[in-house]
Amino acid sequence: MSSYNREDILSIIQFAQQLVGKPLREVCNPEIINHGYSGKGNFGQILEDYYFKYKPNSDSRADFHEVGLEVKSTALKKLKNNELRAKERLVLNIINYKELVDQDFETSTFFEKNAHLLLIFYLYERGVNVLDLIVKLVGEWKFPETDLEIIRKDWELIKSKVISGKAHELSEGDTIYLGACTKGGKGGNPRPQPNSTILAKQRAFSFKQGYLNYIIDFLTNTTFDNEINIIDDKSLLVEKSFEEIVLEKFQPYIGLTFEKIAQQLNFVAVLSQPKSMYSLLTNAILGLKNRGEFVEFKKAGIQIKTVRLSSENMPREDISFPAFEYLELVEEEWEESELLGYLESKFLFVFYKENGNNLVLDKVKFWNMPQDDIEEAKKVWEHTIELIDAGKIVRSIQNGRRVTNFSGSRQNKVLHVRPHALNANDTYPLPIMDIVTGLKEYTKQSFWFNKKYIKDFIYSG
Repeated sequence: MSSYNREDILSIIQFAQQLVGKPLREVCNPEIINHGYSGKGNFGQILEDYYFKYKPNSDSRADFHEVGLEVKSTALKKLKNNELRAKERLVLNIINYKELVDQDFETSTFFEKNAHLLLIFYLYERGVNVLDLIVKLVGEWKFPETDLEIIRKDWELIKSKVISGKAHELSEGDTIYLGACTKGGKGGNPRPQPNSTILAKQRAFSFKQGYLNYIIDFLTNTTFDNEINIIDDKSLLVEKSFEEIVLEKFQPYIGLTFEKIAQQLNFVAVLSQPKSMYSLLTNAILGLKNRGEFVEFKKAGIQIKTVRLSSENMPREDISFPAFEYLELVEEEWEESELLGYLESKFLFVFYKENGNNLVLDKVKFWNMPQDDIEEAKKVWEHTIELIDAGKIVRSIQNGRRVTNFSGSRQNKVLHVRPHALNANDTYPLPIMDIVTGLKEYTKQSFWFNKKYIKDFIYSG
């Protein structure tokens, strides 16, 4: 491999692009086998040390500060349809709580370090040596104008919480594109914060997984016909928050019946699909036809949950997360787990409530889970992994029905675990045989919000 000039941005990018299609073992000196780096993030450390030939550091300046370019590497995963997606969020720089409160966005360490990124994506494969992981995509990234306005407000919201002495209450669900993710392992690496004696977990600025997927699509020139922007007039973001703009779209329809809203929007209900027609009406209110996606929601990883309530405010259906794969679940660390990614998402809840024989649009709210409830949900995640690892999913078989040891809605106020499959034969493989049944694969399961939690802490909260 040819070398590069640190003071020439084009030279750096061209040098990085030579990585595409190759593993680090192939492009670095043989001494790389003794690299000595371990743990999460070792790909990036090895890349910096043995390919770009500068030592990994915690400098607040960009890696190539001479030209204002920061290098970030991150993993891709291949979906069943062979589509490449971000494996997780992209962690940027550590948040220094004490310095943050005195900074302005344009001159902040965050913006100075991350305004211009050189992104290197490699394909993650379970069990493959880090030196043999293949680089799939290399590209540079600068914030588009509209994204930058949202990211600025995200940054300012994080700063305002720190100024208020609430750094310990920060959550990725607080913001739209720019998150404040935990960065400190199991103990959280607690540290002092200004204006409070309460220690706060160490956190870092991060791009949410949805935003990183958007970047991947941009770099690969991938386009989707069913995507539209929810904000047509970008100047609105100067005076209003993203959330305010979205919620205003629902305001004319609050208190109206499903039929009245559908009539005003010329929406034709699909009566053969009663569960989905409420979600489709929600999309219609927002301006989306059929089953498309909003670009901003996709970037932010915002999950729209349409809920039908009884007159007593109890949800008619449970709300589930995607089914988890047992082999993947038992290998996760909590801070990078799929479940935590969902729980720290921002949700848009749209509630339709029974009123006599009708359902009316009752309430719409953005919501993100409080940190204390995330810790409560973590207990279910940990218990689930323990059962799978021990081969103790099934407690007993009663009248031909399998009774599991998974957490029920009475064991935890937030979540429970139960099947999320077409039938009992819709399964995922297990890492260890289930002792009671002798099965080496088991019916797909997922984590579910408890109905009472939705009623008491989301709808009424």
